[in-house]
Amino acid sequence: QVQLVESGGGLVQAGGSLKVSCAASGRTFNSVIMGWFRQAPGKEREFVAHINWSGDVTGYADSVKGRFTISRDNAKNTVYLQMNSLKLEDTAVYYCAAGPRYGGNGLPPPRSTSYIYWGRGAQVTVSS
Repeated sequence: QVQLVESGGGLVQAGGSLKVSCAASGRTFNSVIMGWFRQAPGKEREFVAHINWSGDVTGYADSVKGRFTISRDNAKNTVYLQMNSLKLEDTAVYYCAAGPRYGGNGLPPPRSTSYIYWGRGAQVTVSS
């Protein structure tokens, strides 16, 4: 069992930056892959980024590539999402997710079914 708690959401102007964090407890943190998803009002939850257990393999949705960076600190049981050059369309609830290690050192398909544990979400609002 893994418990996940997101923090760091808030209101930011377009073009600005924000960093959200996800603290994990329970099962050994460095045995799980971590991901970020988001859900905007009236839309389905979508993949944003994920990172393998050792932190050296990452994957991003095309919509955030080059602007967002996912990282993890296994000593602190925390995963981060640094968001730069934010756009109005980045407004959403951001969810942290954890899943089992995949293919040794790889990443699973970038979809919600690859993950088992979920946080409650953090609201990120980008204003004009």
